[in-house]
Amino acid sequence: MTSIEEGGANVYEDLGSRDAGTMLLKAQLAAQIRNIIRANQWTQAEACKVLDLTQSKLSNLLNGKFRGISETKMLECLTRLGRDVQIVIGAERRSTTAGRVSVVEA
Repeated sequence: MTSIEEGGANVYEDLGSRDAGTMLLKAQLAAQIRNIIRANQWTQAEACKVLDLTQSKLSNLLNGKFRGISETKMLECLTRLGRDVQIVIGAERRSTTAGRVSVVEA
């Protein structure tokens, strides 16, 4: 019999990735980029021109293979897609655990 275990909020953490927070952030940014490209009904070639990415890099990004693409490059892609990107630093927390980074769509 196969047992099923419920995962947490971060699949990369569940898989034991040492950079789980970064990978989740990149996945969230990639999802936003993918959604905008789809909404514009662009081909990858059309999106590459706007994003200034090679087709192989864009294909990797859209298929969840974004280890070679920095968060900064992904933020740049979003601005090239006509989106404003705001970075908001929250108030100090009373917890001893590390803070978190997340993507929130306006």
